[in-house]
Amino acid sequence: MGNVAVVGAQWGDEGKGKIVDWLSERADLVVRFQGGHNAGHTLVVDDVTYKLSLLPSGVVRGTPSIIGNGVVIDPWALMAEIESLRQQGIGVSTQTLSIADNAALILPLHGELDGFREESSGSRLGTTRRGIGPAYEDKVARRSLRVCDLENVADLERSVNTMLVHHDALRRGHGQVPIQRQKLIDDLMKLAPEILPYAKPVWRQLISAWRRGDRILFEGAQGAMLDVDHGTYPFVTSSNTLPGQISVGSGIPAAAVSYVLGIAKAYTTRVGEGPFPTELYDDVGSTLGERGREFGTVTGRRRRCGWFDAVMVRQAAKIGGINGIALTKLDVLDGLESLKICVSYRAGSDDFDYVPSVTSVQAALEPVYETMEGWSGNTCNARCQEELPDAAISYIRRIEELIEVPVALISTSPERKDTILVQDPFED
Repeated sequence: MGNVAVVGAQWGDEGKGKIVDWLSERADLVVRFQGGHNAGHTLVVDDVTYKLSLLPSGVVRGTPSIIGNGVVIDPWALMAEIESLRQQGIGVSTQTLSIADNAALILPLHGELDGFREESSGSRLGTTRRGIGPAYEDKVARRSLRVCDLENVADLERSVNTMLVHHDALRRGHGQVPIQRQKLIDDLMKLAPEILPYAKPVWRQLISAWRRGDRILFEGAQGAMLDVDHGTYPFVTSSNTLPGQISVGSGIPAAAVSYVLGIAKAYTTRVGEGPFPTELYDDVGSTLGERGREFGTVTGRRRRCGWFDAVMVRQAAKIGGINGIALTKLDVLDGLESLKICVSYRAGSDDFDYVPSVTSVQAALEPVYETMEGWSGNTCNARCQEELPDAAISYIRRIEELIEVPVALISTSPERKDTILVQDPFED
């Protein structure tokens, strides 16, 4: 019995929330290791919908959860999320939530800078304008404000002063007024007593859990193709979304991860800007969006929809060391007469069996499709493979062949109980 990492194998929004929730009931600890509140998870438990952005999915079921140092934290957004759950009857205490004391903070000035850049840029990246990128920039440049800085006003003031030398200059370049230094400090000191009780050197907690043999579930945000190094750059997020980030983003040895579960929809979606070879602009694309309720949890933006891209998922599986795939939203394909799977790309006279790195080539990629028979039967709410139509089984088998990874779980509705277990990640 080992520890499991759950990561997106497409462009995010693959349904990780439900799968993590399904697995968290059997985990002793759930850990977030990268990203910020720009990525949302929607959980449906007993017909109640919970929308999370920063909090690990385990908190809904009372499973002890950790926000690792690789996450950038908007403290106001975090406390608002905790309060929102409280109003839904879910209490979040220092017994169920720990926050890395060395995690970097997202401040209002980061979100504002995100907006200034998006408005003035000649090529928009489609960010959520929540300050994720600027916060990671400050972290790398060693001018971040961290959770532990809230413990001492002198440390806080010193960190704020260092940060504002840079940010006030940037704001002047965008024609904006300087930051109100004292107000920012006062606001942070007011918030400090609320967030500091959760702050700990979480790496010690993780190492102890690992040595005890506890089951640890690592919860990724976004998806492999949004990874800042391996994604469709520059239309990516500002962190590494692959499982390799787990060690540095939480403080546990890489050897602690024994099974990587990649999440992929039975079709493909993307929110925001960037290349999307299999995108559909016809009635089928609209149908997928309507049936799949393809709107961002955090932003509410409509997601672009297209056919399943086996080239992309295979690449995500290889670079991410994915052991098995959880295939979600299979039921959205019910009733379609035929289905297409992208098996390669073509750009001009060149063929590709991988996602090339050059931005202009990515934009020119055209999918080469393989067509399969659809099914008229109903997969919604199926809980065992025997309940699936033969054509649906054939579709799954073909996907496995093309991505070179077995399908370990199949999700047939947003409800956690509508999950078919083929291969148990915790027992593999």
